[in-house]
Amino acid sequence: MDNRLFIAKRAARYFKSGDIVNLGVGIPSMCGNYAEPGVMFQTENGFIGVGPVAEGLMMNDGYYNAGGIPYIPLPGGCGFDSAMSFGIIRSGRMAATVLGALQVSVEGDLANWASQGRAFGMGGAMDLCNGARQVIVAMELTTKDGKPKIVNRCTFPLTAAGCVNHIVTERCVIDVTTDGLVLSELRKNCTISEIQSAVEPTLMISPVLKEMEEN
Repeated sequence: MDNRLFIAKRAARYFKSGDIVNLGVGIPSMCGNYAEPGVMFQTENGFIGVGPVAEGLMMNDGYYNAGGIPYIPLPGGCGFDSAMSFGIIRSGRMAATVLGALQVSVEGDLANWASQGRAFGMGGAMDLCNGARQVIVAMELTTKDGKPKIVNRCTFPLTAAGCVNHIVTERCVIDVTTDGLVLSELRKNCTISEIQSAVEPTLMISPVLKEMEEN
């Protein structure tokens, strides 16, 4: 399986029927393909019940998510204005948000909107990180040139401090705890030493370290 799809599929296992979940752009946006029935997806620009990507005749100017992707609304979905949307986000009613990251620190700080020479705008991520009950980062373990994304201290501008609960990558799952980062799942043919060499902080190893599911 393609690494990006593999990450999205694993991240979607955190959702359960009845959850309201917000998905960021990129890898997080793919999680909807793997969620169990009954999970409702929200977009910051004002809709709960975001369905599959719309194509051809199914496209409608009224249904675009915050990332500019057209979607098909699900039966029972509900539209509202941006003020109501962010009221829902800030009220703690969101079960989870899944976001990409440029860096995650040992303390669960998240930097995902700007790096040296590049800034895309923080968008609703700041509110989501503080309002959702779980913050799940879905990203590749390192940069394209092999530099760590999981660091002792973020050097890029923060989106939010101490907000991340889980980090899902193509090689492992790492949980953020008050005691530090815990390696909880490992992909087949990957080793603990390989993961440790790819991150800055010293990882703790879960006593029940699991193998990540491939299918």
